[in-house]
Amino acid sequence: MFQGTGSDVGKSLLVAGLARAYTRAGLTVRPFKPQNMSNNAAVTAEGGEIGRAQALQARACGVMPHVDMNPVLLKPQSEIGAQIVVQGRVVGNALAREYWSMKPKLLPAVLESFRRLGQAADLILVEGAGSASEVNLRAGDIANMGFAEAADLPVVLIGDIDRGGVIASLVGTAAVLPEVERNRIKGFIINKFRGDTSLFSEGIDIITRRTGFESLGIVPYCDAARRLPAEDSMQLSSGTDKAATPGSILVAVPVLPRISNFDDLDPLIAEPDVSVIFVQPGQAMPGNAELIVLPGSKATLADLAFVRKQGWDIDILAHCRRGGQVIGLCGGYQMLGRRISDPQGTEGEAGEAEGLGLLDIETELNGDKALVEVAGIEIASGEAVRGYEMHIGTTVGPGTRSAMIELAGRGDGAVSADGRIAGCYLHGIFAADGYRHSLLSRFRQRSGTILNYEQGVDAALDALADHLAAHLDLDRILEIARRR
Repeated sequence: MFQGTGSDVGKSLLVAGLARAYTRAGLTVRPFKPQNMSNNAAVTAEGGEIGRAQALQARACGVMPHVDMNPVLLKPQSEIGAQIVVQGRVVGNALAREYWSMKPKLLPAVLESFRRLGQAADLILVEGAGSASEVNLRAGDIANMGFAEAADLPVVLIGDIDRGGVIASLVGTAAVLPEVERNRIKGFIINKFRGDTSLFSEGIDIITRRTGFESLGIVPYCDAARRLPAEDSMQLSSGTDKAATPGSILVAVPVLPRISNFDDLDPLIAEPDVSVIFVQPGQAMPGNAELIVLPGSKATLADLAFVRKQGWDIDILAHCRRGGQVIGLCGGYQMLGRRISDPQGTEGEAGEAEGLGLLDIETELNGDKALVEVAGIEIASGEAVRGYEMHIGTTVGPGTRSAMIELAGRGDGAVSADGRIAGCYLHGIFAADGYRHSLLSRFRQRSGTILNYEQGVDAALDALADHLAAHLDLDRILEIARRR
């Protein structure tokens, strides 16, 4: 099990890279994260949902994602509340204090998924959540040491030197853990190092002497990791977007408080002639943007109110008057309509609100959640698209008669009469190379080879695996796992 000294230390990508490395070595590898908190989710073949990071890790293993890889998924809907997904299915909503009392009851399902996954695996790489040092949250824990104890797992601790204080974070984690849990930690990894790793040899000695943990290696900053989908929306405010370059196609994306499935934007970010700007709260939409993408949302009405609070609705309407284009995905698609209602409080407080009025549609949030992989064509270009639907709600209205995409003989989404405003429920649509190229070509003539996005993700996983093999003791990590 890989635990971290804090959030965003690189656990998810280290597990993905190790999964690819050990899979290439001939082992049957599976990823596992007992509890994940993320609005970035993926649909599994059996119609469930798991964290997007575990779907990427499954891809690194060369297998399809499965609900057992992430048996508990928490999808934040407010500052203190979240939707709870267990083994791929929504079981309800809970405030943080309510979930606290629920955790012990979820452990049997978590262990069931873990054992079932292990029946077909040589090696399971388990990812912890947040920080191993949060001993104040230890009661009923199923995410870190609580799960390691229940499943009797050895632990490798990861520290992020890029954020500073890595010696204190590793030594401090060892200091606050009770002895029985500290003894589970068999080694540590220093991640995101910049510069000459030999200059940190004294730091390694200090950590080893103070903790008794074995050093398993120092991982220099890996540029290939930037080409892989990010799990945490924190990354949207910490340099995910590229600076706008002269002559590039400028795409603006408002950062919503409950933004979901923001990895939809990764294929656009990967394009060399595209600059994706994530517009932060307090900033205006750039007036020179060619395209605004309204992303998915876990709390559509609340995020729509936030759009208005920021004045982004005014910016979007001005963008449209200038002839700019807008695409809404899932919750963003719903916002483009005339009205959204949530009579049962499915995503928060019950209520309704006027939408942006750019598409002649209305949405009611009700019914079962749609969780399905789909494929079809984008009607304007005729290009193939594929991805997944993950939404609650029914969208109707005259605008739906001019659908954006066709999926298995049915229309999905809507397009304005002038073709400049469009939206649909299909997550992953920008990963379709032909459609993405056709869309971007509407703004200007493009030269060069069309980017193969999916091939690039696999190449990045291979590069990450090579990087980890060069800087970590993979044989020793495997030995630690086998001594369980």
